[in-house]
Amino acid sequence: MDGQRVGYTRVSSLDQNAGRQLDGVPVDRTFTDSASGRSTARPQLEALLAFVRDGDTVVVHSMDRLARNLDDLRALVRTLTGRGGAGAVREGAADVHR
Repeated sequence: MDGQRVGYTRVSSLDQNAGRQLDGVPVDRTFTDSASGRSTARPQLEALLAFVRDGDTVVVHSMDRLARNLDDLRALVRTLTGRGGAGAVREGAADVHR
């Protein structure tokens, strides 16, 4: 069975449009946070991490939407790949596979 494509979007303020981040990108489910990149409180990212399973692909618009800094990004990638998940970035050429 193929895994799901799970999207994650984050906007810094309520007046920003999170829908533009993955516009035209096929995903099975999307998790969206409205929080500053500095904020450690990102409940939808936590929900995404609890949701993804082996074979799923996490899709984000760009790395800065997913992680606050390089250390945060590394920790998230380790968490995802440790569960058998993969990551894909819409802008750029980054795929993370186990």
